[in-house]
Amino acid sequence: MSDELDWDSIRALARRVLHNGEPLTLTDDVKALLARTATEVGIGGADAARALATEAGALDLLRESSRRIGEGSDRLMDALYRAKRYRLAGDFDSARQEMRNVLAVEVVPHYRKIAESQLKGLDDEP
Repeated sequence: MSDELDWDSIRALARRVLHNGEPLTLTDDVKALLARTATEVGIGGADAARALATEAGALDLLRESSRRIGEGSDRLMDALYRAKRYRLAGDFDSARQEMRNVLAVEVVPHYRKIAESQLKGLDDEP
């Protein structure tokens, strides 16, 4: 997985297919995008390959990848906001717990990495 993520293409594809009702055309580029994104959102390569074998499976893969990106982002941003408020109030235990709560359910490696970094940053606090 690349250290830099560019989910604009998968978001655009999801918008066209899942929201606007356009058909999913499984070109080589679309398959590569879905396979790469699946890995980036914590879906195993073998599972992604099986999904890409059929149009219905590819559509499910797009739907799940899009869901993980959106829900994970919302969950992390909400937790970061709450953790900041706790830190500013001097409640470092609650700030840490916010990050632990994210880590307890988050499957997207990028979001996990951010939560872990935030938690580590609180190690030196009381």
